Parts: sequence; structure tokens; C-alpha cells
Amino acid sequence: MRKLTEPKIVLASHNKGKLREISALLEPFGIDVVSAGELGLTEPDETEDSFAGNARIKAHYAAKESGLPALSDDSGLEIDALDGAPGVYTADWAETGNGRDFGMAMQKAQDKLDAVNAAEPRLGRFCCTLCIAWPDGHDEIFAGTVSGHLVWPPRGERGFGYDPMFIPAGHDETFGEMDPARKQKISHRADAFAKFKAGALD
Repeated sequence: MRKLTEPKIVLASHNKGKLREISALLEPFGIDVVSAGELGLTEPDETEDSFAGNARIKAHYAAKESGLPALSDDSGLEIDALDGAPGVYTADWAETGNGRDFGMAMQKAQDKLDAVNAAEPRLGRFCCTLCIAWPDGHDEIFAGTVSGHLVWPPRGERGFGYDPMFIPAGHDETFGEMDPARKQKISHRADAFAKFKAGALD
């Protein structure tokens, strides 16, 4: 497994929430993180049907365009009663044609759960796949998950995406209510990052 030795990487994302979380995770290693948005890179089309496939598309594109190692994060919510939906289409559910509205996306998830008369607790998980890609075409993949259940109405204004309707197993706060530092220790991204740290940084 290739180790990341470069002092600067590109985060292949325009998502400010992801940039904030991943920058905080990498700060202890002295790695400077710049986002694809800050470099003026466009977002490539995500044409794969898996988190790993889409993570690879984003990381390789950013690495090639920037000449730096690029870290991508493809993540989403899988809901058991909806056969794993929205899954890789998690962000698509929030598309309005004029940006993303995750309040609308959470309502869509709730409406679909009600439509299938899903039993309580409504179980699901957040999944995260990290891909670190180098300009020479090499990459490494790390996947993490956090299981829990969904609640309605949404609670809390912290976090981002579907966080306000998701309570991780063993806790009583949604990710939208939880202190960000606490969330970073138990999230799907933290699980994937721990594997990334063990494989590419340590």
C-alpha cells in the first residue's frame, strides 16, 4: 500500500462541510488541504453505481488537473426499508436545479418511508468511501460505515446533509444535534479515515 508523503493534497469536493471535517482530521499530520473549488476545478460527472466507483472518478480527475495527490469522499445514506436507497443517489435527492436542498431530500426520504409503511425503528447507515489518488494514476480505497436509525421530524442545526434525521446506534442525539467533535469520532467518515490513516499515513 502506497503511503502519502506529500505535504499538500486536494480535496476533490466543493462541499464545505466535508472540507471542514477532513481538514480537521488531517491537521495533526501537518497536511495542508485545498479544495477543488478553491482551485477552480469543475465537478466531474459521477457515472458509477457504487461509492468506490464515484470516489475514484473524483479523485483521479482532481489529481490529474492539479498535479497533486487528491482525496475524494463519496458518501451517502442507505435506508434498509427502501432497499438501500438513496445510496449513491443521496445528493441527487437534494437537487433542485438551482443547488441542493437537503430539507427537501429529508422530506423525500420520510415520504418514501411512510409510503412503504416502514416499521420503527427505521434502520439505516451512512457509508463513506475515501479514495486517495496520485497524478501517476495510482489509488487506494478505504470504506467506513456508521449504523443507526432515522427520526422525524429532523432535529438539530449542526452537521450537514441528512444529519438532522439520523441517530447513530448507541446514542440519543441526531448528527444534527451532536457536537461536531463528538460526531467526528464516530461517523462513517471517521471510520473510513481511521483505515486511511492506518494504511496511508502511519
